[in-house]
Amino acid sequence: MTDALTDDGLRAGARDPELFSLVYRTYASQVLGYLKARGVEDPEAVMQEVFLAVLPRLDTVSGGLGGLRTFIFSVAHARLVDDHRRQSRTPVQLPFDADLDQRAESSAEAEALERVSPQEVLALLQGLLDEQREVLTMRLVGGLTVDEVAAVMGKSAGSVKQLQRRALTRLREQSAVKEYVAP
Repeated sequence: MTDALTDDGLRAGARDPELFSLVYRTYASQVLGYLKARGVEDPEAVMQEVFLAVLPRLDTVSGGLGGLRTFIFSVAHARLVDDHRRQSRTPVQLPFDADLDQRAESSAEAEALERVSPQEVLALLQGLLDEQREVLTMRLVGGLTVDEVAAVMGKSAGSVKQLQRRALTRLREQSAVKEYVAP
């Protein structure tokens, strides 16, 4: 084993997959431990980068086992520094917590519901075709997705989108006529 990891062995077998496999098996766990201990975000991925950088340069290593170990860990250290620099430039990403969200703006849906009485909403919905009313009710009141509405109604997602578009267009037209006629 150690004969292959001498200067002559490294130069002679630099492109030999078995030599690389030997180097990897010998040092991978040590490199991984080093990267984990130093706080690398994804130590397994960085370890792979280290050995991908080492492979094409095995024939340049001198100093036998000590030189090879030094070379591998110098590459690992460089990748560690790169990872720490990347982490320092990348903002911390935290998951969204609705309980901590202090924005006070209401949604467009809430504002619309405040402006229009329930009776007016029912009157507007009565002016729609049954399928259009069904789609809007499930989408807006029920909060279902297009795919969920399609499954409930036994229709394709495209036909549900079309029904929704036509229903909203019809509601806009009704509102425009109401505003025009209103005193």
